[in-house]
Amino acid sequence: MSESIEISEVQIKFIPPHDGLVGFCSCVINDQLKIANIAIYNRINGGFRLVFPTKKLKNGQNIPCLHPINEESGKAIEDAIFKKFTELCDEGSDLSWAKN
Repeated sequence: MSESIEISEVQIKFIPPHDGLVGFCSCVINDQLKIANIAIYNRINGGFRLVFPTKKLKNGQNIPCLHPINEESGKAIEDAIFKKFTELCDEGSDLSWAKN
C-alpha cells in the first residue's frame, strides 16, 4: 500500500543553456522535505529530463545524494516540476530557447 506524495513550492531558476543544462529547480515533498539542485536538461529528441544531485568523490566516481526510489514518486516530482516549467513558458517569459 503506497502513500500519496504531495509536491509543493516548486521553484525554477533558468540559466543560459550549456551542454543541454537549462536550469535548476527545487521542491518540497509532503510539507516535510525540501529537495534542491535538481538539474533540468534538454533531451536530444525533444522534451526535458531531471537529474538529481550527486556527490563527486576524489576518485572521480559520482554517487547519488538523493533520488526517487520508485516510479510513482519520480513521476509525481517530474509532473510538478514540468507543470511549473510550462506555466513559466506560458507566462511569456523569454524562454524561447527552451521550447521545442
